[in-house]
This record gives sequence, structure tokens and C-alpha cells, in this order.
Amino acid sequence: MATLVLQTVGAALGGPIGGAVGALIGYTLDHTLFTPRAARGPRLNGLAVQGSGYGAALPRLFGTMRVAGTVIWSTDLIERREEAGGGKGRGSTTHYSYSASFAVALSARPIQRVGRIWAEGNLLRGAAGDWKSPIAGFRLHLGDEGQAPDPLIAAAQGLDATPAYRGLAYAVFEGLELGAFGNRIPSLGFEVIADAAPVSVGEIAAALSDGAIRGGPGERLTGFAAEGDSVRGALEALAEALPIALGEDAQGLVLLDEDAPARPIDPLALGGHGGTRAAPRLEIERRGEGLLTEALTLMHYDPARDFQPGAQTARRGAAGRRGGTVALAAALPAAAARALAEARLARDAAARETARVTLSAAGLAVPVGAILRLPDLAGRWRVRERRFEEWVVTLACTRLPGAAPPPPPASPGAPVIEPDRLSGRTRLALLDLPLAEAAPRDEPALLIAARGDGAGWRGAMLIGSRDEGQGWEAIGATAPPAVIGTAETALAPGGALLVDRRATLVVRLPGETALAGDDRLGWSAARTLMLVGDELLQFGTATALGDGRFRLSTLLRGRRGTEWAMALHQPGERVVLIEPTSLRRWPLPLAALGTRLRVSASGVGDAEPAEAALRFMGAALAPPAPVAGRMRRRGAGVRIEWVRRSRQGWDWRDGGEAPLGEERERYRVTVEGAPPHETDRPWLELAAARPGLSVTIEQLGTVAASPPLRLVLP
Repeated sequence: MATLVLQTVGAALGGPIGGAVGALIGYTLDHTLFTPRAARGPRLNGLAVQGSGYGAALPRLFGTMRVAGTVIWSTDLIERREEAGGGKGRGSTTHYSYSASFAVALSARPIQRVGRIWAEGNLLRGAAGDWKSPIAGFRLHLGDEGQAPDPLIAAAQGLDATPAYRGLAYAVFEGLELGAFGNRIPSLGFEVIADAAPVSVGEIAAALSDGAIRGGPGERLTGFAAEGDSVRGALEALAEALPIALGEDAQGLVLLDEDAPARPIDPLALGGHGGTRAAPRLEIERRGEGLLTEALTLMHYDPARDFQPGAQTARRGAAGRRGGTVALAAALPAAAARALAEARLARDAAARETARVTLSAAGLAVPVGAILRLPDLAGRWRVRERRFEEWVVTLACTRLPGAAPPPPPASPGAPVIEPDRLSGRTRLALLDLPLAEAAPRDEPALLIAARGDGAGWRGAMLIGSRDEGQGWEAIGATAPPAVIGTAETALAPGGALLVDRRATLVVRLPGETALAGDDRLGWSAARTLMLVGDELLQFGTATALGDGRFRLSTLLRGRRGTEWAMALHQPGERVVLIEPTSLRRWPLPLAALGTRLRVSASGVGDAEPAEAALRFMGAALAPPAPVAGRMRRRGAGVRIEWVRRSRQGWDWRDGGEAPLGEERERYRVTVEGAPPHETDRPWLELAAARPGLSVTIEQLGTVAASPPLRLVLP
């Protein structure tokens, strides 16, 4: 007796797939094809969790996938120490920050580029290549066979000790700031584009086998990760969800098309002969439905969820009591995953019917993997094995499912996805303002407001100079984004005593700003305090005009002693919404009064630091200018009277005298043509005075003098 089992091309693949594949060509690979079983492809958790273990398997990526990668090199944490504050009577604060440089292996085959990068689940780099956290440098090695060693690794390890990692795609992070990640290297995720378009199963099989497997395209996947060197393991991982079958032709192994036309078997060809016994014609075996899977969940990576894991479930009948799960390390939309799950259940149900067909020696013309139509049997049948004994050919066949109905609708769910917003350049506004506080300060401080041009701006680090850039000191990080814009119209001059219901102002603010008026204009704590040019005002009404534009009306002008600026407005001047939480204080010594200050900000969107400068006068240290000045003649002389104001409180709520807010009450009165007078009362009498006499009055505060009140004798 002679037995012939096909084994002609198995050795072409070598390695784990080896010669054993030839004997089993044509089995659908969602069943046990190879003995012993090879290592599977990567599971979903393996791609999502970053590792650094020695000898860890690295995936070979196809299409577009999100992977965590493997850390293959890193430095120790790099500590940076900065001191902020200090000076006479004040202690300094020491700030420590940490960074690290490291390399992460991504793919064991070449890639084209990396798109987005996530750190601890949040965007670290956007689709436009913009960074959301500070980093000194980033390099991507695409994995070609000619790539050179990375210069940073070579500088740390020595050129002779630094591999080029040819054939391995990897990323190098240089000086990534770790403060936002608990001062440790964060768990990363990379959107890796290995191929520009979705990739077919045929292309994957051809690439993994170095061309030993050919065939039609098959299912197209957004991306796939094949682990290690095992061709068989990668194909088995795909075949758990996809209808993959192998066959052979004169050139070698081919992927078979499940939709190929079926060849009919002539009933007269059944029942071949040989020896002394008659061969059986056709045997059918049907397994019971009791062990079939009734519900199947397909796990996959969903592009609509930023390539996070998704799940789609198919059911046979309403109960779905016997369930199973297939994890496919591939990226594909929810609808495609649902269709695959439905098709897998249908294949399992059809495969419970098998047939053994006995033919004459002419049956050798029927190749393993062929699709047949059998006499008196409905449906299509795949040849999974062929034996030749005593001049009789026996074909073992498995039923294929019929035409699949359209799958039910599939939804990826409601993913929690961080918006990919550009940071943009940092915009600075330096403010020398009196703010409403329970007790006035006697230490100078510059107020710094900042925002970014983009909605994704997350702040910047500040340094300041008091000597025109000769020396710099750390200020710290910016406060939360401030509302900084421009005035499109010019405010008309007005008065500071009554609500201005005639003047209006059109301002343009950042696009995401929501602005609302407040009719409680007299309250110092109102949220509608805005700096326009050098004037502080409050607005009772804010009318949205679209495109970030608002018309402000019902105004209270010249707030907190800025009435001197009401006549200095022009279109295009800066406007800043004054919110204490969006202002960063830079404490300064008294020697800084009258000097020009410079501030520099560096954020992740700043190719060059943003800078601003201001002549600092310490407005918060000086009382506001006296008001209600008048000069009354008394014979040949004159009595000069005024009303003082206070930098404590700013509102006259109960009709009583405002608190002094200074160590003591003092005034300096300068009469034209005479030395200044100092007095501790809000009046002064002159023995002689002439018409047109000019007088200025200043209140002398604990630290600084107020702006002057100017009077002219009629």
C-alpha cells in the first residue's frame, strides 16, 4: 500500500513554519493547523503596556497602529535647581525639576513616520508635530538598514559601544521634562505609520514570509502588529478572526480566496476503485450544535477611539449563553470588527459539517484548498486534506458559510478623547496695577498675565531681568491662561464719578472666551474689571458679536485711580480681563521702583522666547491721587482743599471716611514758584495768591507718592 500526503513546498518557509506546513496546506487557520502550536502574535495588552525587559519581543508593524514600544536606553534623572524670589527681608524659594533622555523601540521592520504621541494617556505630541510638554529634542530612526547610531546615545555610551539598531525603528527623547509625570519616564503610546494606506492580509503574509506566501489581498486592515520571527504565529493570530486558508501552486504557497468560484464534482467520478474493495462514495458528518459558540466578542484597536481597544460582539440567537473572545492585534473600524465577528460565528456554524469524498486517481487534479460543489449537497466545501491510497483519492472537506447578510450597525461607543489643540506662541502682558486687597502691600510686585495663541496652550516658564538683560532670575511658571485681546475701537474720554451709559468699546478676545456683564459695578470684587490701555474699567453689559468680538457698554471708568488714562485711548491697544487667578506675581525689591523690567517666557509652542518690558513704578504701593480739589479766596490769600482716597478697599459703601491705608497721613503741596509744602491735613492756606496760580497735590504713602492732583486758581 502506498500513501501520499502532500508535502512539496513546506520547506520554502523554513523556521517554525517548516516542512510541517505542507502536510496541512488548505486547513482554515482558525482551527489548529500546526503541531506543536507556535507562539501567537501580540495580544492587545502587550501593545498597550510599555516595557523595558531584556529580550522582549518587538512587533513588526503594518499600516497604522498605536503601540507602547520598549525602552531600550535611558539616562538617569537629570536634576535642575532654580531659586526664585529673595532679596531684602524676604526668603527665596528653591525649585527642583527633573528631565530624562531615553530611547523607545517601536517596530522590528521599517516605518514611514510617527504621528501623535501620548504620555499617561494624554497627548504629548499632536498630529501637527507640536509638543504639549517641554522637551529639548526628539529624533525618529525609521529602521532602514543604513541608519547610523543616534548621536545622543553615542555621546553617552561611546560610539564603539552604540549599536545602530539597523532594521529597528525607534524614537529618541532628549531632555523630556518629567514634572507632569511624577518625575519618572511616563508610559507612552505612539501612533506609528508603517505604511501609508490600509494593508491587506496578502501584503502582510508576503512581507512576513519574504515572498514565500503569495495570494489575493484578502481583508484590509488599518494596521496590524506581528510579533517576533514566527510567520506561523502571526498568521494564526490573524486567522483567529479572518477567513485565512493556504494552498499551493507551481510557484509555492498562496493565500486562497474564500469567494473563488466553486468547481462541481461529477457524480460519475465518485467511488474510485482499487485493490479488491470498492471505495465509499460520499460520507457526511454533522456535529451537534450544543458545543457551538453562541456569542463571540472581537477585541481590536479602534481608529475612532485614538486606537484604544474596542470590542464588538456577534450572537447566534437571543441567548448567547456560550461565549468566546478573540483578541486581534489589528486596527480596524467598529463596523469592520462587527462584520468579522459575525462572519467568524457563521464559519464556526458551517464547519460543524464535514464531508469525505472518494474519487478515482483523477481526483489528484483537485488541489488542497479548492472550493467544491458536491452532488446532492447544498453549499460550498473547502478541501482541507487529500490522501492517495491504493489508487483512490480521498478528500476531506469542510462546509463554508453561505452569503453573509449585512451586519447590524456597529458603534465604537463614546470614547474619551483628548482634543488635539495647538499650543501656539506665548503672549505676555506686564501689569503695574493696584489690586483690591484686604490690606495694602508694601512690597513691590509686578503682575504677569500670559496666554497662548492656540487653545492647547498649557503655560510657560518665566524669567525676569532688572538690568536690561545682564542678569536673569527665575520667576516660575505662568498662572492659568489670562484673557488678553485688543480694542477694535477707541474709548471716548469720560468721567470717573458716574456710570457711563453712552460710551461703548468693541474688543476682540481669544476665540474660546465667554464674556458676561455684571450690573454690580460698584463692587471691587466684580468679575468685569478690564484693563484697556492704562485705564481700568468695569462693564455692565457684554454683547457677543461673533468671531471673538464683544461690545462692552454700561461702563464705570477710571477705576482704582486710573482716571488719568481716560483720555489716552486708541484703536488696537491691549485689553486684559483682570482675574486674580490668572496673574503671576513677581516680588521685587524697593530698588526696582523706576527701573525698566524685562520678562521672558518659554513654552512648548515657542520657537523663540516671548518677551515683554515695562517701566515699573509700583502702582500698588502708592495711594490714588486726591480728588474734589478746590481753591477758595480769602482776602489776598487762598484756601486749598481736597479729599484723600485710599488704596485699601476702593469702594465707598457706607458713607463714612475711607480707611487711611498708610502709616500716617501726609501730603506734599507744590505751589508754582515756591518750595513744596508738607502737611498732615487735607487743606492748606496761602497768605497771597494771584490768578492763574498752579498747584499740585500729592499724598505721600508709606512707600510711594500718589499721582498729582493739579489745580489752577481762577
